[in-house]
Amino acid sequence: MLPLQVIDSFLLDYNVGQALLLGFILSVAGTLPLKSRKVLSLVALSFGVIFMLTPQSLVPIHYLFLGIVLVVVAPLLYVTAGR
Repeated sequence: MLPLQVIDSFLLDYNVGQALLLGFILSVAGTLPLKSRKVLSLVALSFGVIFMLTPQSLVPIHYLFLGIVLVVVAPLLYVTAGR
């Protein structure tokens, strides 16, 4: 186990938006083996809502725009996905 001071000093260099973006990338990578565009669109929609609801005092404004794009694109991806 690492001491908490090491983890804290590592995380101080990043903001909440970067951590959410890393979580989004890892979850998209986790859904790729399923080969399901519907699951991918649901992940994108959920992270879009999370990016939009994150307080702007914690993240820069461009994460809000990423959330808006994901909320617009994800339903289109869901509708165009096959069975």
